Amino acid sequence: MTSVTATEIQNNFGKFLKMVQEGHEIVIIKNGSEVARLISKEQTVSFLSDSLVGVLSTDADEKAARAERMARYEGAD
Repeated sequence: MTSVTATEIQNNFGKFLKMVQEGHEIVIIKNGSEVARLISKEQTVSFLSDSLVGVLSTDADEKAARAERMARYEGAD
C-alpha cells in the first residue's frame, strides 16, 4: 500500500494509475486524513468481500428479521 497526498495524485496521476493497474493499492491523503483508496477493478470484489468477513451472520433467521422490521414500522404512518 502506498500513501500519497492529493496534490501528488493530481500532479502524477498517470504514474499512480499505472501502479494500480500493476496491483498496488494507493491511499490518498488530504489535510492529514485518508480520504480515498485506489484499487484495481479486479481487487474490488475481494476487497469488499474481505471487509464483510465476520459481519454477516450465518445463522440469520429471515422470518424473524422481517417480523422485527414490520413491528418497527407498523405505527410509522
